Amino acid sequence: MLKALKPIIAVAALVYLGLCAYYYALQGRMIYLPDTALTATPNDIGLNYENITLNTADGLALFAWFVPAPKARATLLFCHGNAGNISNRLDSIRIMHSLGLNVLIFDYRGFGQSEGEPDEQGTYADADAAWDHLVGARKIAPQTIVIFGHSLGSSVAAETAMRHRDAGGLILESGFISLSDIGKKILPYLPIDLLLRYKYATGEKVGKIHMPKLIIHSPDDEVIPFQHGIELYRNASHPKYFLEIRGSHNSGFLTSGEIYTDGLDRFIAGIAGAASKQ
Repeated sequence: MLKALKPIIAVAALVYLGLCAYYYALQGRMIYLPDTALTATPNDIGLNYENITLNTADGLALFAWFVPAPKARATLLFCHGNAGNISNRLDSIRIMHSLGLNVLIFDYRGFGQSEGEPDEQGTYADADAAWDHLVGARKIAPQTIVIFGHSLGSSVAAETAMRHRDAGGLILESGFISLSDIGKKILPYLPIDLLLRYKYATGEKVGKIHMPKLIIHSPDDEVIPFQHGIELYRNASHPKYFLEIRGSHNSGFLTSGEIYTDGLDRFIAGIAGAASKQ
């Protein structure tokens, strides 16, 4: 019986090792889903903007937009999710602009018209370049900058807040604890922690960030379970706030309407008020 089973076991082991090798080698293509074609600009929603080139520390040129708001209360550094490019975020830009925020939104390396290929450390360097542009080139006071991230961008935003602790606030929308936690849910039969080259361990960072934090999540999120938002909030240090919205992962901010905008408005008002006293 054992002799008969040996070939089957050997084939099963080879298939399993093949799966491990496949996910290890191609995980970058599964995590990052860039689109190089820009489909619209802020002009299409009636907003003035500037095309910006950001220069990273490792020598890449990134494409970005700066969308100014009249008498801006603060400036939003916008870290988008893992798919598409900045032209797919016009609805979010419109809302942020309506709340009196300047918006700097950039494409990670390999996304849109940005040079390079994405990886975890690269996305962090890209956000650093955006921060340096705001504080260095535009002379914007750090305490008036709100770092915002959606989905994978939440992890980039959290790392940026760790690196620039003088920012005014941090908003994590539809974020996750870590890629490891997501991977174990999707592929429970694989040794995810051994295979992952990318960590994006947001849950380990939020407790070390002491600026005001707003965690936003929807129980209806079909991509990142609501529990991830709850755990991020639990792990976060004070001051912290939680905003429960409704709707899907990519459109909950629209579905929620005033629930979303009022929650953002209250958070931003607090940061703007604190900055004015400094």
